[in-house]
Amino acid sequence: RPVRIPGKTNVAPELHLLGRTTEEARGIVEKYLDDAFLAGLPAVRLIHGKGTGALRKTVHDLLAGHPLVESFRNGDAREGGAGATVAALRVG
Repeated sequence: RPVRIPGKTNVAPELHLLGRTTEEARGIVEKYLDDAFLAGLPAVRLIHGKGTGALRKTVHDLLAGHPLVESFRNGDAREGGAGATVAALRVG
């Protein structure tokens, strides 16, 4: 399990996955969640687009079982709606 190191804050609070395959997205999101947690971000926004819903499903499936994720939801209208997912990270 990752351990937070104070001062590592150069991680963006938003990750764009548009144009990625589901397999690419899975690996990218895994690394991003680790980096975001280590940077102390309380929440992140994952931009997957609307399209066929394949990326959204992949992201939601990954978040549902991820040990660093407290909860997640679809973005509201200002956050990208169904084309985005907002995840709250655990405090560690």
